[in-house]
Amino acid sequence: MIHTFISLLIFSASVTCSPQHTAYTSNDATQPKVNEWAFSSSPVWADEFDYKGKPDNSKWGYDIGGSGWGNNELQYYTDKSSNASVADGVLTITAHKQKKGDKEYTSARLVSKNKGDFLYGRFEVKAKLPTGRGTWPAIWMLPTDWAYGEWPKSGEIDIMEHVGYDQNTVHITVHTEAYNHRKGTQKGKQEVVPTASTDFHLYRVDWTPNAIKGYIDDKQIFDYPNEGTGFEAWPFDKRFHLLLNLAVGGDWGGSKGVDPSVYPQKMEVDYVRVYELLQE
Repeated sequence: MIHTFISLLIFSASVTCSPQHTAYTSNDATQPKVNEWAFSSSPVWADEFDYKGKPDNSKWGYDIGGSGWGNNELQYYTDKSSNASVADGVLTITAHKQKKGDKEYTSARLVSKNKGDFLYGRFEVKAKLPTGRGTWPAIWMLPTDWAYGEWPKSGEIDIMEHVGYDQNTVHITVHTEAYNHRKGTQKGKQEVVPTASTDFHLYRVDWTPNAIKGYIDDKQIFDYPNEGTGFEAWPFDKRFHLLLNLAVGGDWGGSKGVDPSVYPQKMEVDYVRVYELLQE
């Protein structure tokens, strides 16, 4: 998601107790080759959603509001269980056609900021996506501290994005100062997943000092190497956190309009797992 909402642009220098792993630096001349990186066999942070009720507040917080989130989105994000709840081993984020403030829709945006912050690793999310014109679900990552400046200087990693008017086309993307859609230089790939909204699929990113690689059902479709030219192309040597959300409309999701008759719509998440980057 391309979110420049001002609350996300507050720089933080605080140190938290949330998970943060070995600080390999991307400009280390001795760093291993790509094929010498490995990941822990068990997650160092995860939510299996094996409980009932609201999402675990030790792992997830909420972004709340209806400012448009830098994309002219049409939903108001809440912390209500009607928009985000867990049951039967699944997290469900639901967008409703429901007036809130000056918005005609409500939904939820979960964030692991200051509860799960990571420098490098393998990130896996198994999810089933919504359908319908105007839906815009995303599984993604933003910088926790915005060390290099506001979006897109500090980077963004999109593990999965989907827009309902282009059913079953799934996108994996990164955004940086050098490479972003505003300059026409954005780096990303897309893949057709015929059952994206009827079955659960595994969306994954492997993030190392050398590259960010994107996978769908363990098939690699995206590779963004660290070209070694500085933060403008590689701001990915700072900690990031996870976001799960379902937007309505917006510059991309609503570019073909919004069909109000399709709501409510939901994104379902079976699990979120984070594996630590190891050096062989």
